[in-house]
Amino acid sequence: MYSFMAGGLFCASVGNILLVVCTATDYWVQYRIQGALAHQGLWRYCLAGKCYMQMENIAYWNATRAFMILSALSCFAGIITGILSFAHPSTFEKFNRSFAAGIMFFVSTLFVLLAMGVYTGVTVNFLGKRFGDWRFSWSYILGWVALLMTFFAGIFYMCAYRMHRCQRVAETR
Repeated sequence: MYSFMAGGLFCASVGNILLVVCTATDYWVQYRIQGALAHQGLWRYCLAGKCYMQMENIAYWNATRAFMILSALSCFAGIITGILSFAHPSTFEKFNRSFAAGIMFFVSTLFVLLAMGVYTGVTVNFLGKRFGDWRFSWSYILGWVALLMTFFAGIFYMCAYRMHRCQRVAETR
């Protein structure tokens, strides 16, 4: 049970770091505009070595930003709950901290999936038609890796919950 929880905490910690890094950096997309290389993230864009804040209030950027922030926050809450499940076994019969941590990691996975889906769909339709020479960059890829890490953290914590539940049932017999 503790090995599943440790694996879950490792995946969640790496996933949370990746969520923060990919949300904060500005290499989601790279493209050429008027012969110059440009790249953009959720908060700013850079053209010919100079970076500018994105002041436009575009719905898909706002949705992606909100979902990424919510994902990082729910992953952090899951990490805290996961640490508490290590330190203090649940005393309640119906509430288990391992289960709660697993749910928080799955919620984080859902938020990052929504963010990446919205961003991918709009970017492919918009940039694909506007620019011929563009590509997703490393910040974007970190978002997908973070999705996998939070998902596996949820799987690990659900396995730990099942093992704890099976042990409790075996002890009562």
